[in-house]
Amino acid sequence: MGGAHEKGLPQKDCYVNVLRDAMAVDSLEPCGVYFGTPGGQVYVSANSGDTWNPIVRDLSAVLSVEVQTLK
Repeated sequence: MGGAHEKGLPQKDCYVNVLRDAMAVDSLEPCGVYFGTPGGQVYVSANSGDTWNPIVRDLSAVLSVEVQTLK
């Protein structure tokens, strides 16, 4: 199994949940998508979910994510 929107996300032996308030989208074009996990990771996609990068690891459970853009 694999898809275009998985590039940069863990693919093997990864069981991650995302809580309802732990995902956010910014107002840029293309939009940035951000999500945090109960395991303490935060991932970002700067291209509407096409590719992903971890930006933070080893936090406490991430229960909510908010995004602010500066123009």
